[in-house]
Amino acid sequence: MKLLLRSVRPYLGAFLMAIFLKFLGTASELLLPYILEHMVDHVVPTKNLTMVILWGLLMFVSALLCRQFNVMANRKAIFNAHNVSYDVRQALFEKTANLSGKQFDDFGLPSLISRMTSDSYNVQQVVQQFQTLCVRAPIMLLGGVFFTLSMDWRLAMILVCMIPFLLAVVLFVSSRGIPLFTKVQQNLDTVVRIMRENITGIRVVKALSKSDYEIRRFGNANDEMMNSDIHASQIMAIPWPFMQMSLNIGLVLVILIGARRVNAGHMQPGVILAFLTYFNMITMGVMGLNRIFMSISRASASANRIDLVLQTEIDQTVLSEDQVGKPSGDEFIRFEHVTFSYNADSTREDQEMALTDVSFELKKGESLGIIGPTGCGKTTVINLLMRFYDVSPENGCSGAVYVDGRDVRTYSRDELRKKFGVVFQNDTIFKDTLRENINFGRNLSEEQIRMAVEDAMAAEYVDGLDDGLDHEAAIKGANLSGGQKQRLLVARALAADPEILILDDSSSALDYRTDASMRKAINAHHQDSTTIMIAQRVSSIMNMTKILVMDNGRVIGYGTHQELLETCPDYRSIYEIQMEAGLEASKTPVNQTKEPAAVLKGGEA
Repeated sequence: MKLLLRSVRPYLGAFLMAIFLKFLGTASELLLPYILEHMVDHVVPTKNLTMVILWGLLMFVSALLCRQFNVMANRKAIFNAHNVSYDVRQALFEKTANLSGKQFDDFGLPSLISRMTSDSYNVQQVVQQFQTLCVRAPIMLLGGVFFTLSMDWRLAMILVCMIPFLLAVVLFVSSRGIPLFTKVQQNLDTVVRIMRENITGIRVVKALSKSDYEIRRFGNANDEMMNSDIHASQIMAIPWPFMQMSLNIGLVLVILIGARRVNAGHMQPGVILAFLTYFNMITMGVMGLNRIFMSISRASASANRIDLVLQTEIDQTVLSEDQVGKPSGDEFIRFEHVTFSYNADSTREDQEMALTDVSFELKKGESLGIIGPTGCGKTTVINLLMRFYDVSPENGCSGAVYVDGRDVRTYSRDELRKKFGVVFQNDTIFKDTLRENINFGRNLSEEQIRMAVEDAMAAEYVDGLDDGLDHEAAIKGANLSGGQKQRLLVARALAADPEILILDDSSSALDYRTDASMRKAINAHHQDSTTIMIAQRVSSIMNMTKILVMDNGRVIGYGTHQELLETCPDYRSIYEIQMEAGLEASKTPVNQTKEPAAVLKGGEA
């Protein structure tokens, strides 16, 4: 609940105003039965029409004020609750954007999504109820007890004796609610994860005819969430029928005892009428408290999940140069004996390492090609270079990564990443125009964008569109081909003329001619950029200054293309297989049916 207190503090004045208005509205409502009792017992018997009209007008004014104050309070409460939930979502999004790669992995994307949506909505609901129901219910309860005691304390004792017992039941059950609703939200994380996997991979699911399987898998997760939600709601609903039964018994006793006291001349008939109305208000107050505790239990579970993210200390603080070592060379990019694990644990000796003793260096303007089998650590090199993850000795990792003579841990996030232009594997196209997908909020000039489009070999495609760069890309570039998306992503990376250009398997959907033309344009117009290219094709990296051959997280070859052909059997084997395959493909007629072949059109696969 600390999150709620912190979130409400900036709007304290507006909150107090909403609470005050709700107090006035509820107080006006509490006056109505009292006025009615006075009219029935004291005004009507006088047969004074003027007094009847005046007290009737007073009752009408009280009802009008009740309605107006409640409407104003509810509107104010809704506005305040939305402001709080806006701030919570904004803070959560900002924190999520600044989490390190390891912290992001620990929370998980589906969990972060559900915290930002479902959990923040639960917080919004309880903040709104705090200003309305949390004010109305206690005032109804206490005010009803006060007025009944002032009318006939003997009859009121029936209610007074019941209320503490009912509140004890409510509090006991509510204390069990937080862990139950925490489990509900955790099950929701699973539902979001499966839903996200299926939405992003819908083509694969359909292609493999696995729709029924995925529907069953989602159904199982949905059942788990539903069952946990039902269980939590059933537990929280236990007081409801018990309170209704108890209050109805109390109502019967009030009528029986009240009727006897009226017959005996100890009480006026209007008092019973007022008692019944106040009894209903007290019932509403107790029921409201039950709803409040149920909402607080759900919102507390959600607030704790959100606060766990917000209170997480970012583990990638900027270190001073005195806290880190100096590079042993003056190269622009340098890896020195880097050993790294994504699940680093200094207490374990048998942990799986993503990189083991990786070293290489690049001078400014040089280029590096990285090649190796899937899962060998190629992308991990990029993750460490851009400081998505840290090589932290306390986590069982070792070595250091340097850029421009400085350990990457001494750079602020923005200072370091402004040096990079990058295309990742399975990179994202946003639902926006092609121009904005390239510009990406960097205020680039039209000339920079146009030059990047030409260097990425996307000019022919863009110029062929009726609306050119103003063409709207669908979510994740669904209306673009694989080759079009890759060229658009390369254009985005090139547009700001970065110091370091990283291309992670960015030409897999391009044919050899387009790939070669793009590399030629990059070499011609971005000579000052230090380029790192991850590729599966030897032809894409064979002209790089240096080539890094990796296998199982280790460097098994490092040098120029010609040096590796002589010294690295694995590289030579890859080269010979690919060259032989290319030669065979060039000899095979297009209409030969021994092996299916893709027909390349327009420079796309």
